[in-house]
Amino acid sequence: MKILVINGPSLNLLGLREPEIYGSATYADLVALIRTEAERLGVEVQFFQSNSEGALVDAVQQAYGVFDGMIVNPAAYTHTSVALLDALKAVGLPAVEVHISDPDTREEFRKISYIRSACLATVKGRGLAGYAEALRLLVDKLG
Repeated sequence: MKILVINGPSLNLLGLREPEIYGSATYADLVALIRTEAERLGVEVQFFQSNSEGALVDAVQQAYGVFDGMIVNPAAYTHTSVALLDALKAVGLPAVEVHISDPDTREEFRKISYIRSACLATVKGRGLAGYAEALRLLVDKLG
């Protein structure tokens, strides 16, 4: 089983970006956490991070026929990108939406997720551990 983990803008700055919201762990720490959980579950994971909406759309489209599912944290594009929604719907791969913080407890505009309707679940507000939970959800769904 192959899972693609897609991360959007500024997630490459984990540890620097608003640590009071996102914590002090780095993107490398996130990758290590997910790799450890994937190994435990016996699945293969690959990672993609970009600050560009078009590159994220390309990654979703290129996942078709290669991956069994996706974990997607579009970051700021969660609240703006119909293009990501359309790409997720087009490829039809099972996807779990992840957010390190809980957008529902933040600014009003963050309560809107354009991609949620194309995802089988949303994990939010659980810090980096939410990615491990999302991976388990996908493995259970695909199992």
